[in-house]
Amino acid sequence: MAERRYYGLIGEKLGHSFSPAIHGKLAGYEYRLIELVPEELGPFLRSGQFGGLNVTIPYKKAVIPYCDELTPQARRIGSVNTILRRPDGTLLGHNTDYDGFAYLLRSAGAEVAGKKALVLGTGGASLTVHTVLKDLGVGESVAISRSGPDNYTNLDRHADARIIVNATPVGMYPNTGTSPVDLSLFPSLEGVFDLIYNPAKTQFLLDGEKRGLLWANGLGMLVAQAKAAAELFLGRPIPDERVADITREMERDTRNLLLIGMPGCGKTTVGQALANRLGRKLVDTDALVEEAAGCTIPELFAREGEEAFRRLEHEILCRVGRESGLVIATGGGAVTRPENLDPMRQNSTVIFLRRPLDQLPIEGRPISQANSLEELYRRRLPLYQQAADWAVDNVSLDDTVTEIIRRLEQ
Repeated sequence: MAERRYYGLIGEKLGHSFSPAIHGKLAGYEYRLIELVPEELGPFLRSGQFGGLNVTIPYKKAVIPYCDELTPQARRIGSVNTILRRPDGTLLGHNTDYDGFAYLLRSAGAEVAGKKALVLGTGGASLTVHTVLKDLGVGESVAISRSGPDNYTNLDRHADARIIVNATPVGMYPNTGTSPVDLSLFPSLEGVFDLIYNPAKTQFLLDGEKRGLLWANGLGMLVAQAKAAAELFLGRPIPDERVADITREMERDTRNLLLIGMPGCGKTTVGQALANRLGRKLVDTDALVEEAAGCTIPELFAREGEEAFRRLEHEILCRVGRESGLVIATGGGAVTRPENLDPMRQNSTVIFLRRPLDQLPIEGRPISQANSLEELYRRRLPLYQQAADWAVDNVSLDDTVTEIIRRLEQ
């Protein structure tokens, strides 16, 4: 009996992919992640029992020789990210990244006509970006590569760029915290766009957000191109509004919920109740510090001082902050170190948990014991407000958790 045809994504490393969840929401067919080394690409395409495939790094150009025909869009771009196995067994190569990147710019409200754009990278995705920009009337789009005439050593010649698009994997999970370029080199910059969607805010986007620039990640693009691919696979249209709906659902389901607030405000208790309600895992950064130090936090303070605690806390925030779908309870002073803000915000909705000072316990909390709570709160309140996406009052556990979930579902 012949194997039932399936759909899937091929690439070299796919552990970060949200595609199965997105295609499940779009159409509900079986969708597999298929990791291939280069030597396996040709044999798989010739013999696989797939009905259709999406293609990602590094194979968007490499699959072209195995396609029996390319659509005009794929031929024009020179890149294939979607393959359909037709009834006669032949392979049709198409490019739905075009639909995806056009959606990314449109949904962000980006205006590119007449402006200079830099496109970082020269792979298959960058070809699509250049094509979309050209069709939207961009003044000039320059490809930045590692070794070409326009490269990362002579970016000063492009200080007048107003748009930058990252079409490289730099900053992608799990290697987060790095940016392909220093945005301070571009004083005229208006918008930054990253095809990466995990983490939600790469360092490139975090840097742009701090500058007050227009920005967007690649999640909406991923969903929009998946919709176009699913329509090709199924041979029928899918309502356009599904793109925005699924993008919101994916953001809600994959973003961490990271709780900040004063020592003793209930971050761990609320976090555990929230994790139970949502079916998520709770991560308590103070507990991980104690595990790494091999002692309690008061003992660590007494033995090595606050600096040793803060170093461990930062390392742990960097590690857990890049994950997806967690509830994270942080230490009360995590916001006091500027280097913690990017790891906290890269993949999380940050929630400031407020509680009356007279309800804050101080036992076992070295900082609270050594300072007036009123003074501590006065110093930290602006830091909590700066770091948080929104705030919730913690008066009743059930009411607090219900309010957080209500806000998430808005």
